[in-house]
Amino acid sequence: MSKKRKRISLAIWLSLILASLAGVVLTGSSAQTESIQELMRDAVLHESNKIDLFGMEVNPGLISAFTVTGLLLLAALLIRIFVIPKFKYVPGKFQLLLEQLVGFFNGLGTSNSPHRHSFLNVYIFGAGVYIFFGTLFELFGLQAVTTHGLSISLPAPLSDINAAIALGCLSYLVILSGGIVANGLRGVGKTLKDFSLPISMSFRLFGALLSGLLVTELVYYYSSLSYVLPVVVAVLFTLLHALIQTYVLVVLTATYFGEVTEPHVKKPGAKKVKGKAKAGAAA
Repeated sequence: MSKKRKRISLAIWLSLILASLAGVVLTGSSAQTESIQELMRDAVLHESNKIDLFGMEVNPGLISAFTVTGLLLLAALLIRIFVIPKFKYVPGKFQLLLEQLVGFFNGLGTSNSPHRHSFLNVYIFGAGVYIFFGTLFELFGLQAVTTHGLSISLPAPLSDINAAIALGCLSYLVILSGGIVANGLRGVGKTLKDFSLPISMSFRLFGALLSGLLVTELVYYYSSLSYVLPVVVAVLFTLLHALIQTYVLVVLTATYFGEVTEPHVKKPGAKKVKGKAKAGAAA
């Protein structure tokens, strides 16, 4: 039985290799309709590939953002209605996965912001899930029709600079609100001193997610193995960026939130000086 399985596995691998070679032969001589500069420019700026949305021309990233948000909200609703009420004391596989995921973000927020972390844990969980699944979204290859009648694959939402800036500013507002609630005007001062934080977070996120798309486009353009290799490269880069950027943004947000919400401790020396001044005035 084991020999039969080995033969079947070997036949499958040989079939895949032969199919790949056939794809290389059939597609290797295809002419490029766009230069590599045009491909890179359109991947960043989305100038030519616009999509009509209720009479407005929008970037494909906006359609991706709406789609990912809707799918995540639908998944959360279904889990809340059909899964959570059936939780057991001895968890199953899916329940264990959910508990581990929530516990990871909860522990990350609590360790970086021990004084105030209730809202922080909720935010970094939502932002982390959105970044991770939003990055993986481009692997599904969902198609959309542009205003010129061309069919394109929807990119990751955060590969659009506008979405990356929006998420960076939202994280900064969460940090600012935490500082105000914890320390009032002192919290505002602590947060505003790092005024470049939302810009750095936005461009770090945008650059990392966009690099996977650009590398894939380069492989498509130059590699003679463009029939198979870009699939592997795209999957590896997308998975890597999804994990790294989720962790980086979550840790940065939790760390800065913990700094601005740290309680202000009055110096004991100031009280002593005031006490001596009062005693001298009384004497």
